[in-house]
Amino acid sequence: MDSARILTELPDTFRFNDAVRLIGEGRFRRLLADGQITRLAHGLYRKAGWIGDEDLLAIATRAPRATLALRSALARHDLIDDIPSSIDIAIPRGAWAPKLETPVRWHRFDATTFDLGRDDLNIDQSHSIGLYSAQRSIIDAFRLRHLEGEDLGIESLKRWLRKGGQASELLRLAKSFPTAQRGLNQTISILL
Repeated sequence: MDSARILTELPDTFRFNDAVRLIGEGRFRRLLADGQITRLAHGLYRKAGWIGDEDLLAIATRAPRATLALRSALARHDLIDDIPSSIDIAIPRGAWAPKLETPVRWHRFDATTFDLGRDDLNIDQSHSIGLYSAQRSIIDAFRLRHLEGEDLGIESLKRWLRKGGQASELLRLAKSFPTAQRGLNQTISILL
């Protein structure tokens, strides 16, 4: 069987065990040696022609509840101009954070509010990673201003409002985050 046909039996990204089950270890090793598949992370591979975010894929496969947060989420929503040097990932408090080759800043958020404002971002046909909404990301920037700095929340809030964001919508979600609520109320009253 030729390698092009063998490759059609594999998804774009896959684990070693799945490849061995689908095509056998010998074929897998030949495809790897020929450069037709490449290693993304320990036990995780992709077809050579796959185009996508390898870092997010490596995170999502090792930490299923991983969620883009803070600067990374704000950048995804085009609310800051920064290109973060590491990926801000939130996981529920008490969850295990895997060691990765990807530069990640792990944040542990309260499990009771972890899913508020959390959506899924598709990485490929079979993998996704969590992504906090623009509103939740702004709230987190205010909530964690002692770590992230005052300006992050204020600047992202200004940009979000200029893009048509509704303050009432933001404040409704902020009720679940008392440490951010006061700062948000004050800043919104000054801006509006």
